[in-house]
Amino acid sequence: MIHHFLRTGHATTGTVTTVIIGAGHAGLAMSRCLSQRSIDHVVLERGEVANSWRHERWDSLRLLTPNWQNKLPGHGYQGHDPDGYLTMPEVIDFISSYAETISAPVHTGTTVLSVLPVDAGYRIITDRGEWRCRTLVIASGAFNIPVVPAFSEVVPTSVRQLTTRDYRNPEQLEPGGVLVVGASATGLQLADEIQRSGRPVTLAVGEHVRMPRLYRGLDIQWWMDAVGLLDERYDQVDDIVRARRVPSPQLAGTPGRTTLDLNTLSDGEVRLVGRLAGVSNGKAQFSGSLRNHCAMADLKMNRLLDTIDSWCAANGKDHLVGEPERFAATRVDDSPCLGLDLNGGGIRTIIWATGFRPDYSWLRVPALDRKGRLRHNGGVVDAPGIYAMGLTFMRRRKSSFIHGAADDAMDLSAHLAAYLDGSLEGNSRAISEDRLQQSQVRGPLAVAS
Repeated sequence: MIHHFLRTGHATTGTVTTVIIGAGHAGLAMSRCLSQRSIDHVVLERGEVANSWRHERWDSLRLLTPNWQNKLPGHGYQGHDPDGYLTMPEVIDFISSYAETISAPVHTGTTVLSVLPVDAGYRIITDRGEWRCRTLVIASGAFNIPVVPAFSEVVPTSVRQLTTRDYRNPEQLEPGGVLVVGASATGLQLADEIQRSGRPVTLAVGEHVRMPRLYRGLDIQWWMDAVGLLDERYDQVDDIVRARRVPSPQLAGTPGRTTLDLNTLSDGEVRLVGRLAGVSNGKAQFSGSLRNHCAMADLKMNRLLDTIDSWCAANGKDHLVGEPERFAATRVDDSPCLGLDLNGGGIRTIIWATGFRPDYSWLRVPALDRKGRLRHNGGVVDAPGIYAMGLTFMRRRKSSFIHGAADDAMDLSAHLAAYLDGSLEGNSRAISEDRLQQSQVRGPLAVAS
């Protein structure tokens, strides 16, 4: 195995079996699994280990997953607050210490410029040299480029526009009103934080996923894990394309483990409007579907709670947890605002919490669809010997979470090894069945029984 742990500032050229692009949690999880299989590899990172966590997150962000759930192959949370939620500095420390613990062969400060197919593998051109490899793992993340609608170009110049990658804290904003576009986890948290800073906030709400932080005395992530929803596989859902586009749930990791939803924001005087449909002549136009979107989110949340209650009853757990409960329906004004004059000075800033897309502009391999997305089957890319890590619902519903990388890395490292030794077909079937059985984590309630 090559040991170049955290090398930086040096030109490198070499040949290895596998190159991993990206030294976030997903790339490092794969590095650990490859090392366990004695597959020589390097990890190329454009910045530092955990680079996006260091430089592309807002100051007050905490993980949505409780600390006990944060684990990578051979590494888990070691602190004294298992039910808390890591701050960004703590996330960075968690991932950086993992890289040190596993002696990952990381080359930091190395930007991949292009990946080209060559005989029996790939040529990786970076700003610090070239690598040749037989297999490639793309772990560069799914959140590289903010998705901003085209009509942002006609927003009046008097209104400052930021993406969630640019936003750090309310102090960087102009005095005055803020329009937050998007009501998934990020949009909700920013709307709440900015409103608390004293600025009036309008939140444009489209499709969203509503969840309580706690249910029947336990974190909703515990229930998702115990019931088996987080382990649901990509080949077990009817429409995986649709499933991969579902917004992130409206959750926040707060010290008080409080629920943050649209009702909470309304109580704080955040104004709710429908999805931002366009901007014309300086006027923002909002969809009239706010009530329908909220009703659908309420319905789906209650179906989830029904599933949890049924699981509790079927497994004899009712006596170990709190009583079933249901939450108030989302409150919507009888006549929500459908238009807002952006020229009037009431809105000084727009924050686009409208999601991200990956950047594969450097990938010169015919493995992208017409929208520039990787064609893959559970992380096995539609190109010989190429794999992906860290994508949304890639192999399991939990794939994009830190703890989801562990099972995915074990699956795909096994698939990669089978590819290398030529026994792919037989091994790939066994991998899926064995790993599905091993990934049924049940947590403290099962232990208590």
